[in-house]
Order: sequence, then structure tokens, then C-alpha cells
Amino acid sequence: MTAATALYDVPGPHTRRRHRLYGVLSVLVILALVAWVLYLLFHTGQFTSTKWRPFAYQGIQELLLRGLGNTLKAFALTAVLSLALGGLLATGRLSDHRPVRRLSALVVEFFRAMPVLVMIFFIFVALKVQPLPALVAGLTLYNGSVLAEVFRSGVNAVERGQREAAFALGMRKTHVMAYVLVPQAVRAMLPAIISQLVVALKDTSLGFLITYEEFLHAGKLIASNLDYDLPFIPVVMVISPIYIGMCMLLSWFAGWVSRREQRSPKTDAVAVATAGPGALLPGGEPPMAPKP
Repeated sequence: MTAATALYDVPGPHTRRRHRLYGVLSVLVILALVAWVLYLLFHTGQFTSTKWRPFAYQGIQELLLRGLGNTLKAFALTAVLSLALGGLLATGRLSDHRPVRRLSALVVEFFRAMPVLVMIFFIFVALKVQPLPALVAGLTLYNGSVLAEVFRSGVNAVERGQREAAFALGMRKTHVMAYVLVPQAVRAMLPAIISQLVVALKDTSLGFLITYEEFLHAGKLIASNLDYDLPFIPVVMVISPIYIGMCMLLSWFAGWVSRREQRSPKTDAVAVATAGPGALLPGGEPPMAPKP
């Protein structure tokens, strides 16, 4: 019996037949839903040449590409600034000084509770900031505060013995954080970080509410064009796969970074340095005793 089958009973012939039946029924239901949606689209004339004609024009293509470029610009700025702000606030929340911890916690909880759209409108209207800086600032304050909690939780999730062993070796707290805790916490934090960056990417679409010419704003201009019979559904069918593709690309990048970290000699060196007596290294070998 393998380790995979030791945790549950192997399905018998009747159970396997039932599972196959459930699978076939699920596929049929999904196909029926897809067929019903396609029927509605054809019935309402969403695939007529008039609605799809604007995408053949160079001006419309340039408008969409310009909007996509503005979306990527806002996301890149937001991602960099959010990671920096999250690291700064997480450092404050992990500080040994109580006033710094309380101030950092207050900032994090305030911006996590504040709706993103309210912050963007406040910065844009009350502070009279240009659309791009207002959008980036609002997204950075929110996503940075969320990432701060992700960083703090990831560092605190590392086994306490790792921290104590590093301090016992005479390392300072900054060195313990940089060389022991953070490298091990990155693996646990990476899925949550990428998930939050995906949220930031999708939230860049809020920029059209403050007249920032991003991807959704370009689609709105096309969808509201009376000359093309209001091609709202075709615009959605063009824009949605691009957003989905960008989110999937972020997920792929996270997986690539995770695999690279697992093969990194630096990560193995950290494991060797902090392994205690009798501990096993990633390769299954015990740590070598130091030479006299």
C-alpha cells in the first residue's frame, strides 16, 4: 500500500462506476450551459458583422493597445510600491518597539478597512491629483496594507526554533530576518502575494471612474459607440480573455519563482546553517558535523 492510498479506502467497482456517471453528467450539464449561452448570443445578434467591425480598424486597435499599456503601467507602479509599503509596514509590525508596532498596526487596519474606490476618489477629488497618481496611490495604500499582514504572518509562521538557533549563533535581528526567516517564509507567502497582485491588477479597472484611460476605459468608449450598434458583449469577449491571460501569467510566474527558490543553493545553505542535531536536509541527508 502506497502513502497516497493509505489515507483513504480504494474505491470499489460500484463506486468507480458512480464516479464515472457523475463525471459524464457534469460534462453534459456544462455543455448544455455553454450551448444555452451561445444560443442567447446568436439570438440577440452579438456575432453580427456590425458589432465586430470596429475591431478591424487601426484606430480602435491602437486605442485598445494604448489602454492596455496604461493598465500595465498602473499595475507595475502599484505592484512595486505595494510590495515596498507592505515590507515597511510589516517591519514596523514586527518591531521590538511598542509605539512603532502600534502605529504600524493602526495604519494597516485603517487602510485595509477603507474601500479602495473611496481612497481613489478622495485623492483624485479632494487632493486634486492627476488620474494616474491618484489611482496608483489608492491601490498602493490598500494592497500595501494587505501585503503587510501577509509578510508578517509569513515570517511568524516560520518555526520558532529557527529564530532561536540564529540568535544563539550571535546573529543580529536584521541578519536573522534577512538570511533565516524571510528566505523560508517566501515559499509560504508567495501564493498570497500573487493573489493580492492579481487583485491589484483587476482593480486598475477602477481608473475609468476617474477618467484614467486604461484598458476598461478604452473598451467603454467602443461599447458605447452608436455607429457600431453598441457592441457591449463583443467588447467584453475581447477584453475578458486578456485580463484572464494576464492573471494566469502572474500565476505562472509565481510557480516559476517557487521552483527556482526550491533549487536555489542559498535556500539549502540556510537550511544547513539552521538545522539542529538529527535534522534532515532537503536531500534527505543529515547535516555534516563541523571539522575540528
